[in-house]
Amino acid sequence: MPDCIIVEIKNRTCYITLNRPDVFNAFDDELSYALQDALKEATRNDEVRVVVLTGAGKAFCSGQDLKDIAQKENRSLRDSIDKRYNPMIRAMRTMPKPIICRLNGVAAGAGCSLALASDMIIASENASLIEIFINVGLVLDSGSSYFLPRVVGNQKAFELATMGSKVMAAQAFEWGMISKVVPAEELDNAVEAVVSFYRNAPTKAVGLMKKMMNKSFNSDLDTMLEYEAYCQEIAGNSEDYREGVNAFNEKRKPEFKGR
Repeated sequence: MPDCIIVEIKNRTCYITLNRPDVFNAFDDELSYALQDALKEATRNDEVRVVVLTGAGKAFCSGQDLKDIAQKENRSLRDSIDKRYNPMIRAMRTMPKPIICRLNGVAAGAGCSLALASDMIIASENASLIEIFINVGLVLDSGSSYFLPRVVGNQKAFELATMGSKVMAAQAFEWGMISKVVPAEELDNAVEAVVSFYRNAPTKAVGLMKKMMNKSFNSDLDTMLEYEAYCQEIAGNSEDYREGVNAFNEKRKPEFKGR
């Protein structure tokens, strides 16, 4: 991996750190493609059962590096979104493993989208979310127009998008944008507690439930009832299901293998 990203796999966990702290981990072309590669590797690697996504230094991710764009004349934003940003978001939402966002600082623009695309956000009390696109005359991208209204409702989403209002972690928690907010010095321990649960969880069932929730956004009740039955058949044929039943009957804690 290039220096702009740090990927470490240990204890069944893939830790991905955006590593451009001098520009608050803003995306240039190299970082965009490096993150795509890291997500693909985490998906393929059977050893990995949970992913942690964070930023180096004081920020999570400040979105697109505008200085990088300014150096490239006649750049197509559509082309950039199609090749750089949308593949990252799709990879996150289709990954059959939980992605935990360690929100250590500001998440702005595409960085905000990246956080919202995660399955859970554990935030430092100093962290913030901001849909900053309007400040440069642009619209939401990288999935924010999909995630934001579903999290906070249409009216609040319109306000945050069109006014570029910053949401601090405590407020984001109240609005349901993040899962947990803790003092900065407790962030690592809070993330590790969640990661510890998922690295020992029945990964196949977690991945199937992630797919079910993705599908539910655009489905009616009958469709979801059928899809639940389909997914339950798959889960019921897993090794983890057999281990779970055996552990229950033997009055012991199950040892799930993620299969």
